Amino acid sequence: MFTGLSAFPLSPVAEESIDEPAFAGLVSRLHLAGVDSIGALGSTGSYAYLSGEQRKRIAELAVDAAEGTPVLVGIGALRTVDVLRHAEDAQNAGASAVLLAPVSYQPLTDDEVYGLYADVTARLSVPLCVYDNPGTTRFTFSDELHGRIAELPNVASVKIPATPEDQGEARARVRNLRRHVPGHVSLGVSGDSAGAGGLLAGCEAWYSVLGGLWPGVCLRITRAAQRGDADEARRLSGLLTPIWTLFGRYGSVRVVAAIADHMGLTGSLNLPRPLRELAGEERTQVEDAVRTVLPAVEN
Repeated sequence: MFTGLSAFPLSPVAEESIDEPAFAGLVSRLHLAGVDSIGALGSTGSYAYLSGEQRKRIAELAVDAAEGTPVLVGIGALRTVDVLRHAEDAQNAGASAVLLAPVSYQPLTDDEVYGLYADVTARLSVPLCVYDNPGTTRFTFSDELHGRIAELPNVASVKIPATPEDQGEARARVRNLRRHVPGHVSLGVSGDSAGAGGLLAGCEAWYSVLGGLWPGVCLRITRAAQRGDADEARRLSGLLTPIWTLFGRYGSVRVVAAIADHMGLTGSLNLPRPLRELAGEERTQVEDAVRTVLPAVEN
């Protein structure tokens, strides 16, 4: 399940509750589109803002709505004891795997991060994907640390930040990391504008935000890259440049929330406070981009 397109849907939430029908609908769309896996409770899924009970419920909803498509559930939390509780809830819900970022308030050391993954993997009965997200966690993995963690039991994939835009540099980045990470552990790229480039550089998976909303075009990019059609993968990704630009400007979760509302897939209030939905000129920019991009990528 750690190859191809892993699509990460929004978790639409009101101030006190999950919009369960909307979330189930988002997950069902991904299953019907044929994505390779579904990532619930990633950063786009707002896991850090939700209570344990809400996270447990979302894991249950995701597995049910996925109808057999493998579901990867985020379990990150500040304390190891809470990570273990989220892991147990995800496994009990029927998750095929879990996703773990080294979330922290106090900056973590390499030994503390290694200890986190050692403690968690020792208690797992499903595979784990290491979530390397320095923009959010403020922790930077070295390749050597990735290698140490990849040797732990149940570690099956590493979700890395965006690869460099230059394709030669991207290949070198993936090649250098692969020297430390054993072959049975897949490498997956995140940062959607780098999805095509990361796959073409040698990553086996694309962990995609937009894939959670527009699985069709993201699958086309993934399949083109998998068959070595670099021109087509880059062409399709290039058509999405207005969306990638807005992701960089406003943050992908806000942009995806606005698109989901615009498409009628969720209600207008779908982000946990203090996050705010885009409004005014910002919202107009998103809607203009959707009207420009969708007809192009659907042809």
